[in-house]
Amino acid sequence: MYSQPSEQIMNAIAALLTLLSGLVLAAGGGWLLSLGGSIYYVSAGIVLLITAFLLFNRRPFALVLYAAFLIGTAVWAFFESGYDWWPLAARLGFFLILGIILLLPGVAHPKRSRLESDRRMASNETTNAKAVLAVITIVIAIGTLGSIANPTHELEGQLPDAVVSAEPDMGNNATTGDNDWHAYGRTGYGQRYSPLSQITPENVSKLKLAWSYQTGDVKGEGDTNEFTYQATPIKIGNTLYLCTPHNWAIALDADTGEKKWEYKADVVADGQRQHQTCRGLSYWAGDAAATGAAASTASETATATADNGQADAASATPAPAAASTGSGAACSSRLFLPTATAKLIALDPQTGEVCKDFADNGQLDLTHNMPFKQHGYYYSTSPPVVANGKIVVAGAVNDNYDINSPSGVIRAYDVRSGKLLWNWDSGNPDDTAPFDPNNPDQKYTVSSPNSWSVGSVDEKLGLVYFPMGNRTPDQLGRYRNEHEEKYATSVVALDLNNGQAKWVHQFIHHDLWDMDTPAQPTLMDISTASGVVPSLVVPTKQGDIYVLDRRTGDAVLPVREVKAPQGTIEGEHSAPTQPESALNFKPDPLTEGKMWGGTPFDQLWCRIQFKTLRYEGQYTPPSLQGTIVYPGNFGVFNWGGIAVDPKRQVMFGMPLQLAFVSQLVPKEALGKDVQMNVGEQGVNSNEGAPYAVNMHPFLSPLGVPCQQPPWGSVAGVDLRTGKTAWKHKNGTIHDLSPLPLPITMGVPGIGGPMITGSGVVFMGAAVDDYLRAYDLTTGKVLWDARLPAGGQATPMTYLNSKNEQMVVLVVGGHGSIGTKLGDYVMAYKLAQ
Repeated sequence: MYSQPSEQIMNAIAALLTLLSGLVLAAGGGWLLSLGGSIYYVSAGIVLLITAFLLFNRRPFALVLYAAFLIGTAVWAFFESGYDWWPLAARLGFFLILGIILLLPGVAHPKRSRLESDRRMASNETTNAKAVLAVITIVIAIGTLGSIANPTHELEGQLPDAVVSAEPDMGNNATTGDNDWHAYGRTGYGQRYSPLSQITPENVSKLKLAWSYQTGDVKGEGDTNEFTYQATPIKIGNTLYLCTPHNWAIALDADTGEKKWEYKADVVADGQRQHQTCRGLSYWAGDAAATGAAASTASETATATADNGQADAASATPAPAAASTGSGAACSSRLFLPTATAKLIALDPQTGEVCKDFADNGQLDLTHNMPFKQHGYYYSTSPPVVANGKIVVAGAVNDNYDINSPSGVIRAYDVRSGKLLWNWDSGNPDDTAPFDPNNPDQKYTVSSPNSWSVGSVDEKLGLVYFPMGNRTPDQLGRYRNEHEEKYATSVVALDLNNGQAKWVHQFIHHDLWDMDTPAQPTLMDISTASGVVPSLVVPTKQGDIYVLDRRTGDAVLPVREVKAPQGTIEGEHSAPTQPESALNFKPDPLTEGKMWGGTPFDQLWCRIQFKTLRYEGQYTPPSLQGTIVYPGNFGVFNWGGIAVDPKRQVMFGMPLQLAFVSQLVPKEALGKDVQMNVGEQGVNSNEGAPYAVNMHPFLSPLGVPCQQPPWGSVAGVDLRTGKTAWKHKNGTIHDLSPLPLPITMGVPGIGGPMITGSGVVFMGAAVDDYLRAYDLTTGKVLWDARLPAGGQATPMTYLNSKNEQMVVLVVGGHGSIGTKLGDYVMAYKLAQ
């Protein structure tokens, strides 16, 4: 048998593909080996180059050599990664495909020969060689595919389902009522728990879309890259209230989703903002609610029937009272809308009109007394805390744009008049007497640590709790004073009456990694061997979950100090130890063998980068060469936080593990064409400092994380013991791969969970655009619904006027993680 022209072409293609693969692996592998990395890649490259040479000469031995190469690669892959599908697929997938190509007709067929005996011998050689390669390829492929069924990274178990506290403290639930959702986390306790139990693990599969609404607020020209929709609606009476990224406030009928009114704040696109988002509105029920007079209007809310176990009308929240003047000039109850232009606007819940008796014609300018007022550098993305006749407001400050930035001051205003009552500035914490907004000589501290996330409140203790961020610039600590060192990256308890700090618990000493405390502290009572402890549970970016006594800040679950890597740039220092909670979801340290990629080639690139960049474990200081920050500043937990069941005293969380790269760049090394200050990721200028910072996810050239999956999980924890009962990979590659494959990989996400009284958890968050229902006890997915855009917001639930439990999620995507943007509000209920 002679090789035909078509077979010669096929052989040439196979040889060329093998040659190119060998060249890349040999060159890259040599570089990796020079950095002290694995010898495998350069060895593989050499073998493939020899194979390519044999193929060009149509030598059947090329196939035998490649079969041996496959065996060696499989042994290496199994040894390095274990029987784990995704690491094996990255190491073996391409080579198995190449093996199949080498089995195609024409590959390694002999050259034309004059002797029939030679032709037959060569043909038999080729046939035998292909048989060997086919067997090896099939065996390794089957063995690799079998690892899909191996439950690697899964922790099976069950949370205790016994009720520990039959009547738990849920904050102002007596005012809120079981049927409603009055604050971002339902009450000031931030539990993200509703007692409603109409939807159960047994019937949740019958959930159907009840209605949807599109706000019309979409990303426009000039908007910042991080345009996100993170709002959690609140529900009072039979009305839902929500905000949009451009700070529109919208009221919807809770039964039908029909718009009742809309208010559009005067917010225009501004590329200098790092974020364009709104997480929610705040509600003040008014003096009537505080005195109990509002009970007379309880008939406005549906009466819950006894047979479904819901609250009766006496515990239901009345609809907001109408404005006292009917004109919006004064309002007996109020909604508060924070804006991207650093305004706080008071609105009438009934009409959407501005409450003109608040501050300056209904608007409070939050830039008063700021040391610097660059437009787009300061704004509120999270709803303020409303308690005891006060509205307590924090704000976001752009990271790493300028060392001279607005202050991170936290301020309390009179909920009726907007008068400043106290100000707590972490850079000057002892002076809480209110500044004169009209006195230009009174200035808050420059760039002091801020609180950009959501606060919580315990009105009985008279304390408000804020998760604290860092002083900008995040990676350069030389500008911080002693107070800023104390309060940065912590949770602080402030006295509601005067703003004085009662206690602070710090989570990172001398933070150089942008590990702002991102999530709302969750308040609940926990039963311990010493009795019931009023506790505070706060998750962190670095993976720790701290359980503290909310009266004192003392640890309920143990906290220890661990050694941290040293070695910083000149003029800087790194703390010798860092705190670590006994309850944590910190991933294992990275190694070269844990590098990943869609192919062996981008995995090789990731290995080279791993060896090139600085990494000595968590808290490796920033450097000029570039430092791997793992967990990255995206966080193991972010603003979505956790949800708890205060009756069972358990929690549900979504831990992530994504590495970032942080590099300090001398200003003189910046090229003129470098685009800066386009968001948190990329190059930020740190104006006034000698170094800019370049920060981005640690990704392969194909855009996938350089560390092997899973990257996202869900987990259930018994908070009485601090033990994790179960942990499962969360999310599929449906929207990450060219084909919409429903393969559970454990994908990244951002957003939060919500728990119901029946033990059903609802959460979107993952980048595969689904809303899911989970069993709180086991963590198993019970139901899912495809979303028209990214579901990066936290869901909520309520009872409508027809006594139907509704689940609502804002669906609008997230600019930082690249999910599809949208403007949807989606409501689900059980099919009749």
